[in-house]
Amino acid sequence: MKYDINDRLRLMRPEGPVAAFIYPFTDWVADQGYQPDSLRQRTRIAADFSRWLGRRALQEPEIQNEHCDQYLRYRRRRSKVLPGDAVALKQFRDYLRKQGVIAPERIASGSLTAADRCAREFERYLREERLLASPTIVNYVPFAAQFLKHCFGTGPVDLSQVCGADVISFVRRRAPRLHVKRAKLLTTALRSFLRYGCYLGQVRTDLITAVPIVANWSKPLIPRAISADHVRQVLSHVDRRAVAGLRDYAIVLLLARLGLRAGEIVSLELEDIDWNASCLSVRGKGGRRNQLPLPKDVGDAIAAYLQRGRPRTPCRRVFLRATAPVRGFLGPSAVSTVVRHALVRAGVQAPTRGAHQFRHGLASEMLRHGASLAEIGELLGHRSPETTKIYAKVDLEVLRTLALRWPGGAR
Repeated sequence: MKYDINDRLRLMRPEGPVAAFIYPFTDWVADQGYQPDSLRQRTRIAADFSRWLGRRALQEPEIQNEHCDQYLRYRRRRSKVLPGDAVALKQFRDYLRKQGVIAPERIASGSLTAADRCAREFERYLREERLLASPTIVNYVPFAAQFLKHCFGTGPVDLSQVCGADVISFVRRRAPRLHVKRAKLLTTALRSFLRYGCYLGQVRTDLITAVPIVANWSKPLIPRAISADHVRQVLSHVDRRAVAGLRDYAIVLLLARLGLRAGEIVSLELEDIDWNASCLSVRGKGGRRNQLPLPKDVGDAIAAYLQRGRPRTPCRRVFLRATAPVRGFLGPSAVSTVVRHALVRAGVQAPTRGAHQFRHGLASEMLRHGASLAEIGELLGHRSPETTKIYAKVDLEVLRTLALRWPGGAR
């Protein structure tokens, strides 16, 4: 819905160096799904900011990021600042950046240490060379930065000087402060960074094997899976009369029927659905593509959301936010939030509040109905059969028949 022209005419004629960008900005914001009140607020803030810039005799090339902060302070002194004014101005500033009016915000090179710059290059390598998913990069890079500062502090970085003692002392210092899963992630990230050093030709390959293994004396637990009855209960309580309900119903079905990971649902795009062949192309871990069949009930749920619930937007993601700004989910946590709210509405006391329990639940049901571990692993996109073996524990009735009688246990 575009901003009504009558609302525009109520404003004074825009003045100042960025006046020509105000109404295009309003149209851009309208495309994000904001309601008329929010559109008026954003247009008013943009017009006032442009007028303030004109009074200070500033021209486009002279506008800097700090002028936005200065204007907000000026506005606080002259009138009451409404909730959302700062956000509205930030959106206008970001829009001006995209139009090239305001220079992109840059961190002064002098404020970055050599370790910071090396960590940034590692991040670029993971994204552009290894094509790793954003959540993986977000987890790996901070550990690499910590390791670099452990070895070099704020001084110059020379990876050829890293030795096994540096690796071991870093893990021994950091790992005890972390949960065991986080500590394992630390060692995985460190191995990845050392492989990057090998790629640069600055680190010996034997240093990768010097990374200590984090001890975990507990055996893997039985997967915490939601039951089939609870899945049906959750689905029956989703309100499909609402836009968000149409979306949430399709998401829960994808979790329950195909066992998709939350991140795979977030990255799903319109082109990934082949309606003629009834299949789905899913981006798995490491950027791998998996072709999965699209069951009729899942396809019907997605089609209902696309036809009656999904906002009109140039964004190609299948599932979008239900409120402004309309865009794809930022990360897997959004799917977990959908699941958490669905469980609460249904009154289901599930093993966890996250989305992964549906994946475990599907695997458990397949095993009980005679599917092999290889078939389960193929559907779930496991790269190693070892990953799927954990589901051999879930059929307790069958496992009881294999148990040996305990001497003296029964009399």
